[in-house]
Amino acid sequence: MHYDILVIGSGPGGYVAAIRASQLGFKTGVIEKSELGGVCLNWGCIPTKALLKSAQVYNYLQHAGNYGITINGTVSADFQEMVKRSRGVADGMSKGIQFLFRKNKIDHIQGFGVVKPGKKVSVTTSDGKTDEYTADHIIIATGARSRELPNLKQDGRKIIGYREAMTLPQQPKRMVVVGSGAIGSEFAYFYQSIGTEVTLVEFMPNVVPLEDEEVSKQLERSFKKSGMKVMTSSTVESVEVKGEICLVKIKTPKTEETVECDIVLSAVGIATNLEGIGLEETGIKTEKGKVLVDEFYRTSVEGYYAIGDIVAGPALAHVASHEGITCVEKIKGLHVEPLDYGNIPGCTYTSPEIASVGLTEKAAREAGYDIKVGKFPFTASGKASAAGSKDGFIKVIFDAKYGEWLGAHMIGENVTEMIAEAVVARKLETTGHEILKSVHPHPTMSEAVMEAVAAAYGEVIHI
Repeated sequence: MHYDILVIGSGPGGYVAAIRASQLGFKTGVIEKSELGGVCLNWGCIPTKALLKSAQVYNYLQHAGNYGITINGTVSADFQEMVKRSRGVADGMSKGIQFLFRKNKIDHIQGFGVVKPGKKVSVTTSDGKTDEYTADHIIIATGARSRELPNLKQDGRKIIGYREAMTLPQQPKRMVVVGSGAIGSEFAYFYQSIGTEVTLVEFMPNVVPLEDEEVSKQLERSFKKSGMKVMTSSTVESVEVKGEICLVKIKTPKTEETVECDIVLSAVGIATNLEGIGLEETGIKTEKGKVLVDEFYRTSVEGYYAIGDIVAGPALAHVASHEGITCVEKIKGLHVEPLDYGNIPGCTYTSPEIASVGLTEKAAREAGYDIKVGKFPFTASGKASAAGSKDGFIKVIFDAKYGEWLGAHMIGENVTEMIAEAVVARKLETTGHEILKSVHPHPTMSEAVMEAVAAAYGEVIHI
């Protein structure tokens, strides 16, 4: 069968590209070996947020007395039911993609796709049967998986990755989480919140090391306040499994210690899914585990494109989706601007949440900017006080000369819902003065953005 556009992979890059292609009139097919929606909908973004919501509700119930509510009886976390709910949410989202495919008349081709020269793709089904398809344009969106370190080999039982962490048969009493990026921090928070004794190990000096240092320090304080053990500038040297116990040897700046636990969760990044998909045979160039593409995602071979985690850039679902749309619209011949990778928001769904966009204070100074920095703590927010969520702050960074909004860094309740204001403002080249003079509703958490801008310009009222 021949298609105008054939997409390999149905994650947030692949399925979004396919739907946009269909909207633009292309005959479209999607090859997927597993569940529609890819890792994000089935084993990443969505089910983890369902688990985190369960942890948040449990935390609210534990502190119900703070809100004038008395609960008669014991409040306990039912781990299996939390996992069951999470899987149900993921299943519902995957079924939603099936509906969207039917609505947009997109063919779902079940199997493992391998690109071939001459704009061909061979697809092998689970029963070993192989079919060949042709297309004018082939978009590769095969995503990524949990990365393994040589000294931290995953066995799927005691040393696990994020996938197993979502479906453990029982809640561990003790867990060591290796890596404090978004994945590691979110799982560390979830398990600590429901009663697991968590040790979080981070190689860099700060947790969530890509964030502004003040944000990192605030999250570390919040984690430690919850009872979590946080070890920064530390490395896991080895893990010895003895029956049901893991002995984790950890090297710290001062000493070396062994931590006992039931489960070790490796969250040290991702590895791209490039093996065995025909790139070498087709002549598609790669470098350092990424497919080389231009600003519109064209590979080194005409008619083949790549998007998402397998190309350079932030490995984020919303990035993959925008790359897919940009790629397809360029194929259609529409006027398309390249994606601005300097204006990509990042979110971590711990409690408190983290959201950021643009340059950190340190990066702005290193880039040579003369900057204005404003910070507004949620302890001074009426809405935060009323909600009982006063941890965190909003921090903004502006170029002192031209008023350009260089960066925004947020930690607190619901800040992942607030970061889009900064993203849109930066896209529109909005100045700090324009934000300051835009009326923000009171009482809201979002008015802290205006207050932080006011602080940068010496006009803050409430601190």
